[in-house]
Amino acid sequence: MTHSSDPAANAAAFDLSAINMQTETPQDAEVLTRLHDIVFGPGRFAKTAFRLREGKQPRYDLSRLAWQGTELAGAVRMTDIDIGRRPAILLGPLCVRPDIKSLGLGRALMALAMEACWSAGEEAVLLVGDAAYYAPFGFVPAVDVQLPGPADPARTLVAIKSGGAADWTGAVT
Repeated sequence: MTHSSDPAANAAAFDLSAINMQTETPQDAEVLTRLHDIVFGPGRFAKTAFRLREGKQPRYDLSRLAWQGTELAGAVRMTDIDIGRRPAILLGPLCVRPDIKSLGLGRALMALAMEACWSAGEEAVLLVGDAAYYAPFGFVPAVDVQLPGPADPARTLVAIKSGGAADWTGAVT
C-alpha cells in the first residue's frame, strides 16, 4: 500500500491488523535508513543515544520492523550496551512513518520488542524518551545511570525484568 500525501486518508485507511511484523535483518539497512531520515532528519547524528549505537551492529534478533504492504511503516531497533559493568539493551530509535503516527503502531512495536528482550533473557532495557509514553512498558527514570553525552535525566529511562532500577547504576558504554 502506498501512502498518500493526505494524513487523514492514511489514518482512515490504516489497519494495524494488516501490518506484517518481522525481525530486522542486515538487508533492511537501506530502507530503515530512509525511514530514519524521514522521521528524525540529520539532527539524530548528534544525539547521545545515536552515539551509543554508532559503529555497533543492532541486535537483529530483538529489533522489529513493521511492513504495510511493501512499505516500511515503522521500526524499533535494539543494541547491546553495558550499564556499569552489566550487559543491557539500548532501545531506539523507535519510529513510525509520520502519516500514521498515533494509531498504535509504535505501541505494538514496543510490546514485541520488549517481549523479545525478556524472552531472550535480557535483564535491562535503557532508552531516552518520553516517560509518559514508555511507562506502560515498565520504564522508570534511570536515576543513577550516566550517559556518555548530554541527555535530559528525566528522559533517561530503564525497564528491568526483575528487581529494581536501583540495582542498575553506572556509566553506559
